[in-house]
Amino acid sequence: MITRSHSSFSQQATRFTLSTPVQATLYVSLCALILWTIYFTTYPAVHDKVHSLRHHTLMVSCH
Repeated sequence: MITRSHSSFSQQATRFTLSTPVQATLYVSLCALILWTIYFTTYPAVHDKVHSLRHHTLMVSCH
């Protein structure tokens, strides 16, 4: 019985993880994290590359 319960829990966890709402949430979160990192980086090489993008999108002022 313990094995059956464990496999049932594993199947439920797999179904939940592979569900469309969870995948969509993870995708949007990953995109937001990448954009946040690009917009707010202080690393000079990246900052210089996206400097004009930051000003043109009016999201972040850096001066």
